[in-house]
Amino acid sequence: MSIYGDYIKSVIRTVPDWPEQGVNFRDITPLLQNSAAFRKLIDSFVHRYQEMNLDAIAAIDARGFIIGAPLAYELGCSFVPVRKKGKLPFKTISETYTLEYGHSEVELHSDAFQENDRILLMDDLIATGGTMLAAANLIQRSGGHVVETATIIDLPELGGSQKIRDAGYSVFAVCSFTEDE
Repeated sequence: MSIYGDYIKSVIRTVPDWPEQGVNFRDITPLLQNSAAFRKLIDSFVHRYQEMNLDAIAAIDARGFIIGAPLAYELGCSFVPVRKKGKLPFKTISETYTLEYGHSEVELHSDAFQENDRILLMDDLIATGGTMLAAANLIQRSGGHVVETATIIDLPELGGSQKIRDAGYSVFAVCSFTEDE
């Protein structure tokens, strides 16, 4: 967790029963609208990764882009979007993953990375871990090396961060929420 983790957590809004009954939605919009909080969020990542010699930040469509792009700029490395199927215009590789009800697919340009590039994979939140694992698999298949997976929020009770660790990837979250918070 970041030194700013408690502060950032306090700025995130919880919306009960959205999008369905019994779900506590963690809304990062107030975090993005608060310039001091957003600066502390990006700084949390900068301080963690500034000496890791990363080649690229790969960020997952779409909220991962919000944190991945400024971080890539601050670290002086490239930014690579991991998109939902059908959104990239060039040759792609894709990975299908399971959702609670059905399947989804993410894509990456086939030339996104060079062999052994050091990649930080980012998204806004880890719930069940399916999207993050699919994106990590894409990066590995393209020749890149996932140095770590990073997120603003971890929901550990849903098991995703453990699933990602079990697959061999390190996980960093600025803050985490339990279901009753």
